[in-house]
Formats: sequence, structure tokens, C-alpha cells
Amino acid sequence: MTSESIAIVGMGCRFPGAHGLDAFWKLLRDGVDAISEIPCDRWDIQQYYDPDLRQPGKTPVRYGGFLENIDQFDASFFGIAPREAITMDPQQRLLLETAWETLEDAGIPAKPLRGSQTGVFIGIGTHDYSIRMWQHPVDEPYATTGTGNCIAANRLSYVFDFKGPSLAVDTACSSSLVATHLACQSVLTGESDLALAGGVNALLLPTVTVGFSKGGFMSPTGRCQSFDAQADGYVRSEGVGLILLKRLSQAIADGDRIYAVIRGSAINQDGFSQGIAAPNPRAQEAVLRAAYRQAGVAPGAVQYVEAHGTGTKLGDPVEMEALSTVLAEGRDPTYSCAVGSVKTNIGHTETAAGVAGIIKTALMLHHRQLLPSLHFREPNPAIAFDQIPFHVQTQLADWHSPDDTPRYAGVNSFGFGGTNAHVVLEEWSPTEAALLIDIKPDNFRSWHVFTLSAKKEAALQELAQRYTEFLSVHPDLSLANLCWMANARRSHHTHRLAIATGSLADLQGQLAGMRSATASRSRRSAEQIAFLFTGQGSQYPNMGRELYQRFPVFREAIARCAQRLEPHLD
Repeated sequence: MTSESIAIVGMGCRFPGAHGLDAFWKLLRDGVDAISEIPCDRWDIQQYYDPDLRQPGKTPVRYGGFLENIDQFDASFFGIAPREAITMDPQQRLLLETAWETLEDAGIPAKPLRGSQTGVFIGIGTHDYSIRMWQHPVDEPYATTGTGNCIAANRLSYVFDFKGPSLAVDTACSSSLVATHLACQSVLTGESDLALAGGVNALLLPTVTVGFSKGGFMSPTGRCQSFDAQADGYVRSEGVGLILLKRLSQAIADGDRIYAVIRGSAINQDGFSQGIAAPNPRAQEAVLRAAYRQAGVAPGAVQYVEAHGTGTKLGDPVEMEALSTVLAEGRDPTYSCAVGSVKTNIGHTETAAGVAGIIKTALMLHHRQLLPSLHFREPNPAIAFDQIPFHVQTQLADWHSPDDTPRYAGVNSFGFGGTNAHVVLEEWSPTEAALLIDIKPDNFRSWHVFTLSAKKEAALQELAQRYTEFLSVHPDLSLANLCWMANARRSHHTHRLAIATGSLADLQGQLAGMRSATASRSRRSAEQIAFLFTGQGSQYPNMGRELYQRFPVFREAIARCAQRLEPHLD
């Protein structure tokens, strides 16, 4: 691992059945299939459904992966007027909220990033909201910016005042992985100091689903059965995922929490093949070799691959052919490489599919667990699993690395227009020197201050409730670490709460009590705080030692005083 590697320092997501990272990890660990019937607020199933695929304008598909509350948006938080917000594609709204959550997850406040060389690289392709809006006469001046796919990236740069590259990427299903590759290149060349990369997808019209059904891509059973003999196509889904990228050496210096390290990546194109939507196995082999060459990692050392794995009769065998050709080289035949696909849990999120795979794989490396891939019972007869050193990971298991070698993983993503991408990930094994959080152990003090803030009092109450729920899921957190993150690595707003606490249980109890009490106040002015130390001397043994040991500013002041007094006192 070199300083030229890229660290994933923050992640945010909303996928079917999972709002946020914790919920997504739980869904994956529990082996949940989040596919449901198409909700009535999207389109009328009965109007478009027909089991006979030959019927014009009809589809045998009744299922998909959908987000809850896709019509809701906290516009005032981002300073967006209601009149403008209503013209904004839900994909733009989802990206804004998820970008904020990603920065919060990284422990990087938004305000200091204003004017920074932060790049934004977003995979996006659907135009459903634009079509719905422009079907009618539009008098709203915001409609053009609200429906332009380029604005999905540009609006993030505008709202957060990022000065780095800002672009939308559309290579269909590989869009967000291609966006990640471009973001890594931007960071490595110094064009960006930080980069937000990912993708978004929203399903608001039935037309594309009908069209893909006619092409034979869609599963009428509503299941992505990757690599299985019963695979009958994929399921369309929506979602949003973002990752925050930084050069590894800088992430270490800044004391960031690192989920995983991107060692290398590559993209290429199928070129001419059996059809514009038909996969090309030689091109897939080429992108794999290029990615591992750029990463400096032997393909045979990879222990897990998050496959594209759409569950199509043609796509899965071609993908496994390419993987077995490249990743079998130099591999210990006694150690089989695990393969899985997040599409079996949440469906195919299309332009957000690649980043869904990266987030899943980064979480696996972070927790050192292999997650189950669903709906695999009988191998696809076109894939000779008995002759290749690969197996579909069907159970939750600890991720054991042979001979204590680093854990390596690959993420595949292929666009149906022929643009292929592969990213190579490595686990991150932190040292104490690399984690500022861990330099602040609990035994320095028995009491801590925990701060929260929001732009509205109601939002502060909701945030306190979310922390209460968070603490119930994570009872083993370090209180010192939690308070330090909340105080020093979060953005602060006008409605504020400060809690003095000595334990997680006490903190949880005080936060729960906020629901029935008004515990916030607006900050009226920017008064400076001063500390008054009274008395003629020390009142108890070791008075001030905790301040001296813990706080460099206090320690340096004492050292200066001692230096001044040295000529006058023994």
C-alpha cells in the first residue's frame, strides 16, 4: 500500500429497505430481500401489467426496489425556496441530503470545505421527473436547472461551494463506478483534494420498465437470482450512494476513520460485439487486468468479488468466464474466491449500482465479514463452478485471510452500452498513531460534554432521537470518542444542545428526555468565552494535571510560565 492509494473516509446511502449505512449493513447481514410490488404512488400496476409480453405497452413485471418518502425534502436546510424545490428532480434532492450525511459520517464539517478543491462525480441517467414536468407547459424559471442531469453534480458544488471538478456521468449501469474511477484519478493528479463520488437512480415512470421487458432483460418473478439456474433477468431499483475520497497519506495525517483503501481502478469499452447491449468477455478480461496492474495487486490474491451479477442468462456466465480467466492466475487452488452480488438484496439500482457494490464491499472489509448473496440454489449450467476456484457466498461468515495476507476485493460494473469498470479494494488496518480518535482514551476524564445542533428546534429534537436510537444499537462505543466526534467534527448550527455526562447510559437517558422538553436556544451573538481560575493555590493534590496531560494549549501555557519563572525561583 502506497501514498498513491485512495482512502474511503466517509459513506452515505439510501437503498430499498435501508435508510443510511447502519440500516444497509443490517439488511445485508440479515440476508434481507428488499424487493416489493410497485407502489401506487409511482404508477398503476394494473394499467401496465400483462403476463403476455407480446401485448403492446404492457409488461409482466410487478416488482421493484423503491425508496420511502422520495417526495420529501428538507429544502430550507439547504436554503432552497419551496418554489424552486418543487421543480427539482428527486435525484437532486436525494444527492443533497446524502452528501451532507456522507460528510457527517466522515467527521468533516461542511463549512471549512467552502472554497476547497473538492470534486463531485455523479452517475445519473434517468429523466423520469423531467419527462413528467415537461409534458405540460412550464412557466417556472427553475425547471431547467431542476431537471438537468448535469445539475445533479453541479448543485452539490454550488450548495457546498466546492471548487473542484463537477460532472455527471452516464454509462448506464456502470455510471457510478466510472464516476468513482474518475474521482480517484482527480485526487491522484492533485486536481481535487477531496472527492465525492457515487450515483443516484429514481423510478417515476413505467416506460423504461416496459421497454426493458420487451428486450428480455427484466425478471417477471421479481428476483435477481445471480448465478442461479433459475435466473430470469434483473429487477429495476432506485437508490443513492456516495463515498468521500481522499489521498491515503492525507487521510492518515488528518486522523480520518478509513473504511477501506482503493488500490486501483480501470475502465474500458466493449467496442464491436454481438450486439450493442451484449457483453464482451475479452473486454471484461482486459479491464480486470488493467485494474490489478494499476493497483499493483496480483489477481490471484483477491479473496472476494462483488460481481455485476444481474441474474441474466447471458450476462452472468460471461462475467464468470472473465473472472475465472484472470483471477485464477497464480491462485492457490485450495483457496476459493468468494463471489456475490448486492442486487440479490436490493435489485439493480442501475446508475447507482456500482457505488452500492463499493459501499457493501467497503463495509465487509471494515467489519471483516463476508455477506450472503441471496437466491442461489442451483448453479447456472453455463458456469462450471466445479472447475473454477470460485464459489457464491451464500452465508454470513467471518472473513479469514490466508497466511495473514491483506484482504483484497474487487468490484465489477458493466454498462449495457459496453462501458466496463473495475475497482480494487484493500482492507485498512489502522494503527494508534493514525487515529486521532483513539489518542483520546476515556480514562483521562470521567465527565464529557456532548453537543448537538440543528437549524430548527424540531430538527434538533429529531436529531436527539436518532442519537438515542443509535446508542441503543451501539452500546459499546467509547463515550470520549463519541463526544469528540460530535463536538469537533460536526457542523454547528443555531439551535444547540450541550449535555454533561459520565456514561453512555446517562447520555441516552438525557437525550430521550428531550422529547418532552425544550432544550435548545438560539445563539444571539458571538461572545467569546473566558475561564476564571479563582483561589490562592492548589485546592487538592494533582490539581490541573488532567488539563496539563490532555490539552496541548494548557500544557504549552504552563511551559511558558515555567520558562519565565525559572530565573527567579528554584
